[in-house]
Amino acid sequence: MKSATLSETDIRAGFTASARAVFRKLFADGPATRPQLCAALDLSRPTMSSSIAELDRVFYVEKIGEIQGALGRKAGMYRLGPGAGHVIAVDAGSTHVRLRVSTLDKRLLHHRVYRLASHQRQLSDEISQAVADEVEAARALTEKSWGKLRALGIALPSRVVADEAQKAETGQERLFSHFTPPKGIPLLLENNVNCAAIAEQSHGIAKGRSDFAYVQIGVKIGAGLVLGGRLIRGKSGGAGEISHLPYPWAPGLTPENVALENYIGADALLARVKAAWPKRGKPPADTAELFALAEQGNEAALDHVRRHAEDVGAIVAACVGLIDPGLIVLGGGIGGNALMLPLIRATVNRLSYPTEIAASVLGPDATVLGIEKIAADHACELLVGSLPA
Repeated sequence: MKSATLSETDIRAGFTASARAVFRKLFADGPATRPQLCAALDLSRPTMSSSIAELDRVFYVEKIGEIQGALGRKAGMYRLGPGAGHVIAVDAGSTHVRLRVSTLDKRLLHHRVYRLASHQRQLSDEISQAVADEVEAARALTEKSWGKLRALGIALPSRVVADEAQKAETGQERLFSHFTPPKGIPLLLENNVNCAAIAEQSHGIAKGRSDFAYVQIGVKIGAGLVLGGRLIRGKSGGAGEISHLPYPWAPGLTPENVALENYIGADALLARVKAAWPKRGKPPADTAELFALAEQGNEAALDHVRRHAEDVGAIVAACVGLIDPGLIVLGGGIGGNALMLPLIRATVNRLSYPTEIAASVLGPDATVLGIEKIAADHACELLVGSLPA
């Protein structure tokens, strides 16, 4: 009979290296048969059997079926079991709060998207309350088959720092004005654009790339930088904060803090569009309508999209000139728009080095998928320990 009465610390300490390797393989790649696991990990059949038995005793794996082998034998198919538990991932965004509940091996258990009443460029009481409500609702839906909640990850529209003296400056503590983290559950916080970069590397168009930048253009702007396969955060968590690039910068002008975001952000774009729109027509109500009109061939809309694409292209060219990543992935409500892409490419090619530029294929889910990976990676380490050095 199975037993899960040992403490999880004891369980982790008691696993053999082969059992840990099997768990990590199922964690990373999803369901697999014993022969597939043996081949991928270079383990003998007896070692595989004992490894599966170790994990099965504490419900960390489960058999989900059998497939017919080439020689007539059936091979059992395994995946992570309910003992491995689940994670909650939250994107506390500027326009929406997105939540995903998933197993450690990326099976979606629950998801929800909550639209904020207004655009929030900074962490606010409204965001904090929405996070509190969504996490509470998700926990109330928890089923026994989901196992324990192993980690909670939240992506924030701010720098994230550990130093207490800097937390007031970043505003990240505003998250807790209404939200109280559940006791005993690891809480992981990360900047939202950094999370999107992580998702692009694990799920998206930058998969397998060790050097790239994710540039987000929407209500806010920012960049997530991956160099040498590692996310670059910087000393103060501010690496990639392109909103702090000096702007405006020309004779007789004085750069101001965050002035670039104030000019490039979606709200400022829409304000310019409305101010300059021909009097004979009704201006678009939002940027989505602006792009829809441009797609239909509306000349006024096309002119604004062209100008904005050139402005965004200048920002991307600055990123290329600074880190030369080889690949720029464009995301955000505006940055990833198909009409913008060729115009941005042309501007970057004119101003900087030849660079591959592509639109995100993950869309608005990039950030929540990235913080989900961070939470799942943390949970995996808790259950089977760190990878050997």
